[in-house]
Amino acid sequence: MATGKSATNPCFVLFLFLLLSFLPELSSTSIFPEEALPTKSGYLSINPSSSSAIFYTFYEAQNPISPLTETPILIWLQGGPGCSSMIGNFFELGPWRVVSSHSQNVEHLSVEPNSGSWNRIFGLLFLDSPIGTGFSIASTPQEIPRDQYAVAAHLFAAIKGFISLDPLFKNRPIYISGESYAGKYVPAIGYYILKKNPQLPESERVNLRGVAIGDGLTDPVIQVATHAVNAYFSGLINERQKKELEKAQWEAVNLVQMGNWSEATHARTRVLNLLRNMTGLATLYDYTKQVPYQTGPAIKFLNIGEVKKALGVNESMVFEECSDTVEAALHEDVMKSVKDKVEFLVKNSKVLLYQGQYDLRDGVVSSVAWMKTMNWEGTGEFLMADRKVWRVNGELAGYVQKWGSLSHVVVMGAGHLLPADQPLNSQIMIENWVLDRELFAGKENEVNMLSNFRGSL
Repeated sequence: MATGKSATNPCFVLFLFLLLSFLPELSSTSIFPEEALPTKSGYLSINPSSSSAIFYTFYEAQNPISPLTETPILIWLQGGPGCSSMIGNFFELGPWRVVSSHSQNVEHLSVEPNSGSWNRIFGLLFLDSPIGTGFSIASTPQEIPRDQYAVAAHLFAAIKGFISLDPLFKNRPIYISGESYAGKYVPAIGYYILKKNPQLPESERVNLRGVAIGDGLTDPVIQVATHAVNAYFSGLINERQKKELEKAQWEAVNLVQMGNWSEATHARTRVLNLLRNMTGLATLYDYTKQVPYQTGPAIKFLNIGEVKKALGVNESMVFEECSDTVEAALHEDVMKSVKDKVEFLVKNSKVLLYQGQYDLRDGVVSSVAWMKTMNWEGTGEFLMADRKVWRVNGELAGYVQKWGSLSHVVVMGAGHLLPADQPLNSQIMIENWVLDRELFAGKENEVNMLSNFRGSL
């Protein structure tokens, strides 16, 4: 029965206060401040007759050193297959990283600036590819690519769609980069662009200038055969284990030679599982880590309704770091090589291959093995080129080997997700490679630098 006086129970008020104090703050200003929002984000159609689309986030250069119409755009593709580039964005090389803190046993998520972001002087575009990955949409499972040609065709449509969004994008130099399984995506789309461009009017061409592959799976049949010798000479397994691992590797190689692609993929998985069990490592992605990469906070962040709304994503979508459906669709593609596409790209653009020192899956030994077999007239000269010591602020950062259009970098103190481990050095590496500076300078630049140095004496 209502009365003129308040009948609120003081105990209820206290309970309500305590309940509200433990609820997470959901306002976009607190968890995702306006200054952290992408310059553009949303969806890029891959086919006019389908609702399938690739999700993107784009961050304009923070401090461009050239007019925006001439400022390079870096495109980032994650690996997997089926892992989202939003992990690259919010955990590795984007301008803002998700961080987690705890108070009174409650986790609080926020974002903080990443001083090693790759959009310091370049535009930076993240694409969730293939469709069905991350926030990208596959209208039917049948539309998800099952080979690299289909991946590249979708990416080409998305990149063309992105360029058409703003007149400022039309003629800007484009560099495509990515890591892990993107060691196949990157050469595939680079090759596709260079083959497609001559068939298009000049105004519709994609201004591709180069590709960069980090810790990539590119020529799997050669790379799978390196795990035993790599682990043995790293002191992680003994002679008997080395022979056991070599036998498992041979089974994977033999299945490839037979054209049994599905079983070859299973055989590679057995090799990696055997290596992990032999070594007892927390992760093959970085043999120095006691726990795997901690991407959990970024995954939680991307599942918050206000974050999805701010990015232009339907709030009902559930974000997954990696898609089992996409991985299954590309199962028979895993052991197929794209080395021929890298060979084409190194002859017609420029290529950067880089690895983290501690990566046991797709690291230095794995990559150098297939690089030695490249069908390129410059392979011999590249293999004989100086491997130069690379220092940043006086400290050893790694090693750079370059000849002609091919550059190879080993980054010290880094694993598979290299930009997460060495943000500043990865930023310097990509900037100097794009701009042909310092250890990435061509012979003409090296002569000019030497001349300038002598003139200053």
